[in-house]
Amino acid sequence: MPERSEREQPDWTAPPSRASLPATSATTAFIEETAIDSHPVSQRAARIRGLTSFRLFDDYYHHSAYARRRGQPGVIDFTFGNPHEMPRAAYVEALREALTPQDKDWFAYKHYVPRAQEAAAAALHRLLDVPFEPDDLLLTTGGFAAIAVAMRAVADPGDEVIYSLPPWFLYEGLAVEAGLKPVRVHINLETFDLDLDAIAAAITPRTRIVIVNSPNNPTGRIYRPALLQRLASLLDEHSARNGRRIFLISDEPYNRIVFDGGRFHSPTEFYPHSFLAYSYGKTHLAPGQRIGYVALPPTMPAREAMRQAIMDMQVVVGWAFPNAVLQYALPRLEQSSIDIEHLQRKRDRLVDALGDMGYRAHRPEGTFYLFVRSPIADDRAFADRLVEHDIFVLPGSLFETPGFFRISLTANDDMIERSLPGFAAAIGRAAGGSRRGPGPKG
Repeated sequence: MPERSEREQPDWTAPPSRASLPATSATTAFIEETAIDSHPVSQRAARIRGLTSFRLFDDYYHHSAYARRRGQPGVIDFTFGNPHEMPRAAYVEALREALTPQDKDWFAYKHYVPRAQEAAAAALHRLLDVPFEPDDLLLTTGGFAAIAVAMRAVADPGDEVIYSLPPWFLYEGLAVEAGLKPVRVHINLETFDLDLDAIAAAITPRTRIVIVNSPNNPTGRIYRPALLQRLASLLDEHSARNGRRIFLISDEPYNRIVFDGGRFHSPTEFYPHSFLAYSYGKTHLAPGQRIGYVALPPTMPAREAMRQAIMDMQVVVGWAFPNAVLQYALPRLEQSSIDIEHLQRKRDRLVDALGDMGYRAHRPEGTFYLFVRSPIADDRAFADRLVEHDIFVLPGSLFETPGFFRISLTANDDMIERSLPGFAAAIGRAAGGSRRGPGPKG
């Protein structure tokens, strides 16, 4: 993304001044048009720009110290789930092989390549022990698009979408752009589990979707089967009471990144009216290569109609089907992943070291993130203190959950080791000020 300084933040609704534009016939026509319509940007676009979650993320990425120093030598970057080492050879070879055309239609329009659907369904069956049908694996341009089209397939303008804080950054934006009303509830910040009572209290006759993210970004929590079964019963009960089905979107791009030999359970195992949204960008640490899917569980009623609705939405939102090369590569992508054991070693190194310093750091069960209690109440101020030591983390305020900060374990080993003196110095400086209470134990 292009960088902008703090002084260059644009006014997205104001037209440019006449003096700032070159004197051409096109410019003259544009000036005349903006004199007629002084706010050419749509209300939809302005509404997205005004969302708190969108603005916080955008300001951090474009206008913060991180934006000014991103990529500089010596920076210890724990912010986003980006790679800090060269891609794995197996991933590169899969793409290289898929790039070589084997027939005249190799690069023709594609919806879903059947052998890609077959490979994805087989892998999901192995993971969850649920017999997903290949036709129910609807390939998308990443998990982002999977969530967007699932929302649009079942919800109408004015319907409500419930999700838990801390959330992925863009749930709110996706809901609002689709004309839906976002409804936030908090998780249990002592256990990092879903607060089912809060979800039940938030349900109204307009509730159409509940989003669940497990393994959770940013907490690393994996929700247990008993909790997911209770959630399914809750949604069944309220659907019957409303006389209208509540759907569940299970956002699980990290479902292959599970530590300590644990087994992941998907909400789709417990609630038939669920969509499973997945992204290969996390499993391979290649978020710039956009391929994922929406999966419909075999227990979902009216799957054929739902498949058609998903496909229709993919067309009209801008052809949200993955490019042909990535679909051809998918069977090989299902045969490898990033090094989970290495990620677990990095997790343990940081959790143990930070704990010894006095930080309260939950030991995540999955994903590649740590969600750590800030030693002072102002998490953004503490993140700024870490910047003094060349360490960049994401403040919990960006997740609408102040008092925490997130560390991405995609940082390399050298970054982790170089960060430890800075983390120690920052918490030492905080020791004389206001300290937070204990967070979840590892």
